[in-house]
Amino acid sequence: MYSFMGGGLFCAIVGNILLVVSLATDYWMQYRLSGSFAHQGLWRYCMSGKCYTQTDSIAYWNATRAFMILSAMSCFAGIIAGILSFAHFSAFERFNRSFAAGIMFFISTLFVLLAMAIYTGVTVNFLGKRFGDWRFSWSYILGWVALLMTFFAGIFYMCAYRMHECRRVAAPR
Repeated sequence: MYSFMGGGLFCAIVGNILLVVSLATDYWMQYRLSGSFAHQGLWRYCMSGKCYTQTDSIAYWNATRAFMILSAMSCFAGIIAGILSFAHFSAFERFNRSFAAGIMFFISTLFVLLAMAIYTGVTVNFLGKRFGDWRFSWSYILGWVALLMTFFAGIFYMCAYRMHECRRVAAPR
């Protein structure tokens, strides 16, 4: 049970770090504009070595930002619940912290999936038709890797919960 929780906690911490780095960096997309390379993230765009804040309130950027922030917050809450699940005492008999951590990691996975799907769909439909020389970059890829890490953290914590429940039911009373 503790090995599942440890593996889940490792995946969750790595996933949360990747979420924050992906959210904060400016390399979601790279493209060629007027003969020079440019790149952009969710908060800034950079051209010719200078970066500018994105002041436009474009709905898909706002949705992607919001879902990425919610994902990082729910992953962090899951990490806290996951750390607390190593303690054996509980004020509530029916409340299992490893189950709560697993649910928080699955919620985080759902939020990052929504963010990445929105960004991917709009970017491919919008830029794919207007610009020929563009590509997704490493910040974007970190978002997808974070999705996998939070998903596996949820799987590990659900396995730990299942093992705990099987032991609890099988224990003689």
